[in-house]
Amino acid sequence: MPTNTETRWWWVRHAPVPDGGRIYGQSDLDCDCGNVAVFNALAKELPHGAVWVTSNLARTRQTAAAIKAAAEGRYDGPDPTPITDFAEQHLGTWQGMNRVEFLASRADKRHPFWFGMADERPPGGETFAELAGRVAGAIERVTEEHRGRDIVAVTHGGTIRAALALALGVPPDAALAFVIENCSITRLDKLDHGATAHWRVATVNHRPWGPGPHQPDHPAARA
Repeated sequence: MPTNTETRWWWVRHAPVPDGGRIYGQSDLDCDCGNVAVFNALAKELPHGAVWVTSNLARTRQTAAAIKAAAEGRYDGPDPTPITDFAEQHLGTWQGMNRVEFLASRADKRHPFWFGMADERPPGGETFAELAGRVAGAIERVTEEHRGRDIVAVTHGGTIRAALALALGVPPDAALAFVIENCSITRLDKLDHGATAHWRVATVNHRPWGPGPHQPDHPAARA
């Protein structure tokens, strides 16, 4: 194993999804990439020469394409690699339900910042803890493959919270407290020093386009 290497993960949440007020989870909806200022800022902030990955869902591929288009040729290399394990939590039969009505019906049964507790499985879906497990495994595989590189990962709010749970060594339930807004950057660095390895949290929910309206990532607003 190489010694003294630093692998930098640049996590970007996908652009906003016009969801009609309904829970979408792993539903494969398109996103709105029309905010030119946001994508120009992302294109200036993200590193050149990076490895690019997305989830398998369209909204992450569309967001990555919009960032690269805004960069006007500054990002060379192949198209991003889609990784199914980086998909958002599968919310089963909750997907498609009216978000406000769903949350009101379960006010005393869920996590304050998510649709359910981390160990609750939606009918026909998966728990957030299961999402965290598959994301952690994928992170370790990709880190090993691209050790010492910058990795830009355009994914989902749940995926990025799972990455934070891994980096901080906290339970998945605790990671649900993080705010991860659309198009924000979260950077996590894997530092390898011989037989030891540590994660460093460089930034969470960074919005390089500057001041603007704050949109807390509460499920009643967007998820």
